[in-house]
Amino acid sequence: MELNVLGQTVRHAIEHVEVFDAPAHVTLVRLRSEEISSLCPVTRQPDFSRVEIEYEPDRHCIESKSLKLYLWGFRDREVFAEALAAEIAGEVMDTSSPHRVVVTLTQRPRGGIEIQAVAERTQAPADHQADPTTLTAETSSDSSKTG
Repeated sequence: MELNVLGQTVRHAIEHVEVFDAPAHVTLVRLRSEEISSLCPVTRQPDFSRVEIEYEPDRHCIESKSLKLYLWGFRDREVFAEALAAEIAGEVMDTSSPHRVVVTLTQRPRGGIEIQAVAERTQAPADHQADPTTLTAETSSDSSKTG
């Protein structure tokens, strides 16, 4: 397994995260970023979000610099918060094949509404090919917040 961005000067987003061999006895990894932005697909206004990725590694862990560069790729993309959470969960599952991944994306309030989308993926048993993706979204309105 080759790490291409760690230790390198990279000035662009990347399409996929990179992984390294998971150390023995690591059962849970949490990654958090306050620096994810995207564009509203309707208004093209910027949306700023916090993302937390929690996964139970199997053989691989996500390399954090590559995650930062992967998330950077959303800054000019038009995508709803719910779809963004699902896409990130899919990337983690497809790239690192953890036992389970949960992505919680909290979009900062605009118009007084905060959106929190949670996407979860689990490894399907070898004899079952159903789509393991689930998605929930919560919205809250707080008149003390402006957006």
